[in-house]
Amino acid sequence: MHTVSSPYLHKPASIAGVMREVCLALLPGIFVYTAFVGAALFAQIAIASVTALAAEALFLKTRGNPVRPFLTDGSALVTAWLIALAFPPLSPWWLTVTGVLLAIVIAKHLYGGLGQNPFNPAMVAFAGCIVAFPALMAQWPAQGIAAPFGEQMRIILCLSPRMDALAGATPLSVIKASGAGDLYTDVREILVRQNLYGTFAGKGWEWVASAYLLGGLYLLYRRVITWHVPVAFLFGMAFVSLLFWRHDPMHYADPVFQLFSGGSMLGAFFIATDPVTGCTTPRGKLIFGCGAGVLAYLIRVFGAFPDGIGFAVLIMNLWAPMLDRFAQPPTFGERGGRV
Repeated sequence: MHTVSSPYLHKPASIAGVMREVCLALLPGIFVYTAFVGAALFAQIAIASVTALAAEALFLKTRGNPVRPFLTDGSALVTAWLIALAFPPLSPWWLTVTGVLLAIVIAKHLYGGLGQNPFNPAMVAFAGCIVAFPALMAQWPAQGIAAPFGEQMRIILCLSPRMDALAGATPLSVIKASGAGDLYTDVREILVRQNLYGTFAGKGWEWVASAYLLGGLYLLYRRVITWHVPVAFLFGMAFVSLLFWRHDPMHYADPVFQLFSGGSMLGAFFIATDPVTGCTTPRGKLIFGCGAGVLAYLIRVFGAFPDGIGFAVLIMNLWAPMLDRFAQPPTFGERGGRV
């Protein structure tokens, strides 16, 4: 019987294979999200994908790099999908295109392409557009108003003026608009009256977040990501929200609401885990994830925007190189690591 002798080496995963797994993991969230807001989400994904592939091909050609290998690795598609999921589903087409161009051209190719960018491209797109176009980035579909796909497409293509009539508040935006002096218990009653509160978080959003959680567990099972960043992210957000909630439950939402509202699960498993812009050492990943979770909560509660995932990840991207440097494990044979 023929046996293979040591050493036993694992074949490194290809970029295309990893990106394919990420796209598969996003599918449960996409389908649940579509059931919640309508088929407009598919249109936004298509617009973002076409724009990302076109911009990627153009700048690869401009920089003298081979187009086909980089265009088929799936990285541009993952960025496009994340942007489509982070933007309001009824955003005008040009806003989605602007976000994708910010991500591919500015955040990616300006720094040298895949593997060279210090900031998460999708979050650069989100942060840039929410600062430049805050009103458009706040126009989410109203709960219970399911416009026909044709009407949704007319809104996306800027052929219909009905966006204001179909736009509504999200649970996080209601809490943000209520002001620091209002009681959370009163705001929760407002959410219930407006049919925005579900079983344990925002109605509809809780199941979208649960679908992202399912996709994240798939990535862990397939060993595409490690547990460090998502667990630390969710722990950091849950711990700090628990402190505020226990201190004053009349003014602050409970941790379960925070974890299953907004982009918490999407950020924990699909955004903060970006291997290029995050940390690579185990201890660095734990600090990175926990810091992003805490910052996301603080920006969400005390900042100017309803959700702080994008800004939190970008801030931690700045710290990632230093965190990795000081979290390096000691070299074999040495007594201590770098401190």
